[in-house]
Amino acid sequence: MKPSSHPYDIAITMGDPAGIGPEIICRALAAMSPAERASSLVVGDPAIYRRAAATIGAELTFAALDEAAQADDSVAVAVVEAPDGVEIPDGRISAGGGDMAFRCVSSAVELVQAGRARVIVTAPLNKAALHEAGHHYDGHTGMLASLTGAPSSFMLLASETLSTLHVSTHVSLRCAIDRVTESRITETVEAGHAHLVAMGLTRPRIAVAGLNPHCGEGGIFGDEDDRIIAPAVRSLKLRGYDVQGPISADTVFYRARQGEFDLVVAQYHDQGHIPVKLIAFDTTVNVSLGLPVQRTSVDHGTAFDIAWQGKADATNMGAAIAYARRLAAGKDEQSTP
Repeated sequence: MKPSSHPYDIAITMGDPAGIGPEIICRALAAMSPAERASSLVVGDPAIYRRAAATIGAELTFAALDEAAQADDSVAVAVVEAPDGVEIPDGRISAGGGDMAFRCVSSAVELVQAGRARVIVTAPLNKAALHEAGHHYDGHTGMLASLTGAPSSFMLLASETLSTLHVSTHVSLRCAIDRVTESRITETVEAGHAHLVAMGLTRPRIAVAGLNPHCGEGGIFGDEDDRIIAPAVRSLKLRGYDVQGPISADTVFYRARQGEFDLVVAQYHDQGHIPVKLIAFDTTVNVSLGLPVQRTSVDHGTAFDIAWQGKADATNMGAAIAYARRLAAGKDEQSTP
């Protein structure tokens, strides 16, 4: 049993138990070495994890986090159970599933804040189920900002071939345009730069995508690129950041994939998500920046249509866990005298 005074590298939340979260977590756990499993804990209902392990044919055992008799080969579980009488039907939206997903994330935040885990890894939740349960967040990133009291947060999609950081995410396109401000662009670049430096890049090369077609074509297609984005980039350059922009969105992602940039700042959700998911759907990791806790996630949904059928692929969960371990290793280095 891992000593309670020693933090686990990662705390993996169950997500919505009606979806594929429990299955992909168990597949990832089964693929780990004994040492990796010993440094991981999961958050959720042990009975659900046992059922998921049986569904995929994995020989895993689970024991409560604070259970003194926990066997050395058992996976530690921070127990979060559904209240008695609450039904969570497989493969369907339910308030019970949304509430479980929320309470698992809340528990993981408490574990990190208490020093019992270093980095959170989240399995997918369903936003409709979350709202049905009365938790009105736009997803994990907004929820984590609220739970930790962070004034703002940023969504990074990271892959080996292309990474994007977003000025705005889960808002309407009309609202997203209003969120393109000099201050928000500046904060997004600063957050991305700080993260990449922490990950080992000494001088990250950052491109800022334009908002309008051809960056507005001199004002013909809109003036936001000249009036808002360009001044923000100039100011960042004067402060020493290696940043370029605005660069037309129809070319900037290609240039980044060719190795010209380490990161693209996208102005809204789909501008950044579509190219990354097209290029690296299975291996892209969702990383929350700007929070007092560190978190990675799969970059896909609950897949209710295949849940609890033993079909779910855990490749993306494996990538999210691997990225989280890199973050956890960085925290270890920072704490070493």
